[in-house]
Amino acid sequence: MIDNKTFIIAGLLISLLIGMVAVFLASGDPDGLESTALVVSGQKELTGLSPEEGDPEVIGTGSYTYESPMPDYSLGEEMGSTGGIIAIVVGTIITMLIVMGASYAIRLSKNSQ
Repeated sequence: MIDNKTFIIAGLLISLLIGMVAVFLASGDPDGLESTALVVSGQKELTGLSPEEGDPEVIGTGSYTYESPMPDYSLGEEMGSTGGIIAIVVGTIITMLIVMGASYAIRLSKNSQ
């Protein structure tokens, strides 16, 4: 059986590898989460009877805006794929720290009962 430290390091390395490869394999025209956010906010409409016949173009008022420290998983157009890789690494590490912190808090709460 492997110890917790080795398991966490292996998980972090595997998630970083997947994240870095995903930058190059991802679609250049994603539409899932961003499209749903635009539809929910009223900034986009599907103009057909079903998603297969729908028009994926944004049709709306244009009032929906947001700010992000790493928009579209990048650090800006000038950094290209390198910015995407850095954003993925930073995002993966932050997510791992949040999950580890939550796990630690749950473990502490169970031990105190």
